[in-house]
Amino acid sequence: MKRKFRVLIAKPGLDGHDRGAKIVARALRDAEMEVIYTGRRQTSEQIVNAAIQEDVDAIGVSILSGAHETLFPNILDLLKNRGAKDILVFGGGIIPKEDAENLKHMGIVEIFGPGTPTRDIVERIKSEIFQKRRSPY
Repeated sequence: MKRKFRVLIAKPGLDGHDRGAKIVARALRDAEMEVIYTGRRQTSEQIVNAAIQEDVDAIGVSILSGAHETLFPNILDLLKNRGAKDILVFGGGIIPKEDAENLKHMGIVEIFGPGTPTRDIVERIKSEIFQKRRSPY
């Protein structure tokens, strides 16, 4: 029996607005994924540690604070340094399109902006995890 897709949803930094993160977490749960929500004000280290401990397929990071150019690369570096670069990372929040493109070039799967339909998020994450699990690498 295959295990369910596991996704950690994180809210790093000092930003306390977590409604979007909770909506995405609920949509992923409704799509029969296992979701771990870390709560607000997490450090990059706490997020990566929880992701590894929980053996997740993906991390979803919600950022509204403007710290995306620091937090996303930090999370990717920590995953790489811990031998967990196979964990997919996606994000959401208010992130300028140019910055989102730069983050994708660094290895972020996707940046979902405000108003993205949750079904689009679910389908993209399912597709990415499915592809990752099928990959021989």
